[in-house]
Amino acid sequence: MGVFTYETEFTSVIAPPRLFKALVLDADNLVPKIAPQAVKSAEIVEGDGGVGTIKKTSFGEGSEYSYVKHQVDALDKENFVYSYSLIEGDALSDKIEKISYEIKLVASADGSSIIKNTSNYHTKGDAEIKEEHVKAGKERAHALFKVIETYLVANPDAYN
Repeated sequence: MGVFTYETEFTSVIAPPRLFKALVLDADNLVPKIAPQAVKSAEIVEGDGGVGTIKKTSFGEGSEYSYVKHQVDALDKENFVYSYSLIEGDALSDKIEKISYEIKLVASADGSSIIKNTSNYHTKGDAEIKEEHVKAGKERAHALFKVIETYLVANPDAYN
């Protein structure tokens, strides 16, 4: 098994505490409401929402994938760090065993956020991951993030 790591970093005008609440803590409720074309539903399959919890996300009609299951690996509400692993679903190809993600929100000098994202692709055997596959996934995730950010800007009282 190989592990391929990809890191990205981008910024948001939203402060880390508020962004973390929407992006991580309440995403299962918020995203299907504001982006039903992307996410049809998100539900806890096993657990209480904390570490070890398994969640199932069903994607919208136009999506390339139908569903994924992920497991919560770490949840640090004080430091705005969330780690989870995709463990099942059609987004995992026959080459990938799992994909682990870590999202960390850091406050910038002006109170906005720096979002640091690390993705670890755990491949089966000596399979290689194509850069365009990773790039496409990151573009979808960034687009969804922008929908959440736009919602928070338009609704300044939400998630305070």
